[in-house]
Amino acid sequence: MKYRCKNCGYIYSYPLYDLTNCLMCNNPKKDIVEWDDKEGFIKQEKEKKRVWVNELNPSIARIDELCIDCGMCQKTCTEMTNISYDKQISDNPICIHCGQCIINCPTKALVPKYDYKQVLNYLNDTEYIVTVSIAPAVRVSIGDLFDCPPGEFLEGKLVAALRKLKFDKVFDLTFGADVTIMEEASELVERIKNKKNLPQFTSCCPSWIKYCEMFHDDLLNNISTTKSPIMIQGALINSYYSEFNNLDKNKIINVMVAPCVAKKYEIKRHEHTNIDYVITVQELVMMLKECNIDFNTLHNEEFDSLLGKGSGAGVIFGRTGGVMEAALRTAYYLITNKKAPAELYNISSLEEIEGIKKGSIKAGEYNIRFAIVNGMSNLEKILKIKEEFDFIEVMNCPGGCIGGGGQPLLPIPQTKIYCHKRIESLNNNDKELTIRDSHDNPEIKELYSTYLDFPLSKKAKDLLHTEYFSKRHHLPNKKDTI
Repeated sequence: MKYRCKNCGYIYSYPLYDLTNCLMCNNPKKDIVEWDDKEGFIKQEKEKKRVWVNELNPSIARIDELCIDCGMCQKTCTEMTNISYDKQISDNPICIHCGQCIINCPTKALVPKYDYKQVLNYLNDTEYIVTVSIAPAVRVSIGDLFDCPPGEFLEGKLVAALRKLKFDKVFDLTFGADVTIMEEASELVERIKNKKNLPQFTSCCPSWIKYCEMFHDDLLNNISTTKSPIMIQGALINSYYSEFNNLDKNKIINVMVAPCVAKKYEIKRHEHTNIDYVITVQELVMMLKECNIDFNTLHNEEFDSLLGKGSGAGVIFGRTGGVMEAALRTAYYLITNKKAPAELYNISSLEEIEGIKKGSIKAGEYNIRFAIVNGMSNLEKILKIKEEFDFIEVMNCPGGCIGGGGQPLLPIPQTKIYCHKRIESLNNNDKELTIRDSHDNPEIKELYSTYLDFPLSKKAKDLLHTEYFSKRHHLPNKKDTI
């Protein structure tokens, strides 16, 4: 006889003599009931509880044979993303592509949409130049799949591994993050001085952007128009980098290694055309294993330039509060022409990796009030008092990108512990770097002096900024039915 936890769906194939609580979700033993592979629950009426995953979803897929209808995915959507997947409500799947259902699925029935095979095909095609950029949160999570200590910072090995896979150029996505800060901080200062479209919301999380387009389209003018780091990185590779090296941008394939499955959705938006593939940490490890590359024996290597190493401000993009902290460092400098005070190098991430954090910073004559939000359910709370703030960072996933849906799958009770270790590792790297501000990065200065002129210039706006559109048509009965 097998047993299954009614709360999380975890199946035990052995007697429960010494068990007092579920090993996966810590629910009491009384919630673990008899289970039969053919008939399902013996002590509970069968009920369909799973979320609706459309086959055209660019981010998420389901392995039907592994699904046990435990309801954990639906619970995750309802409680964390504040969304219901109900065909009676919407003609389309109401999915913001965050992948938290993947992280919380106890049987691994939900998985990222795999794109790595197409990337491998391009790596073997000499007609194309294939670039790859590494997101900050990847370098503190990939070690989980190679028996490394939780949160170990493995940037150098990652670069070496990607070169072993025969990528032509290996770039640091924190370069794109630094450019994001130059534009977004300048935009914030302009809005504060003109008292227009405040509060400004960050624009890096594609799950939050889609949520806003569907449920809060009245806030679209409040979202920063600055593209996310991966979209900026792709735009600069296909312009700045290709022009400098006299390359045909139509022969460049741009790949991003990300902790996030929502980025797979983001690159398919019609206004974004510079990124060809996003692969998750899980997919990268599959590539390494299929190509027989021993990650643990690799030696550290450096990123390629012109899009070289980013600053500490770019590194902390990988954790909750990082975009806010990085932007405030540069906004303070732009207002006062002075280095930001120590407190802006120590806005630690949320004490709990889920929730809301509020604060303010005095910059010259301005008092910049800010909030940091994890999860759409928490966002709804902060929107009720949004007028109290000038700048709001929104990330869907617990802890920010370090808790993204494309990160290594862990036993659910260990997830929060590993997320804290990843945050600590990113913070330590920021502290160790000589350059901790985006505006101090010499390669960023070179980019603006030789190519973009200055933040918010016409060329910068044409290349690095975007706009967002209402998606309320997905919701024929409007948000109050959700």
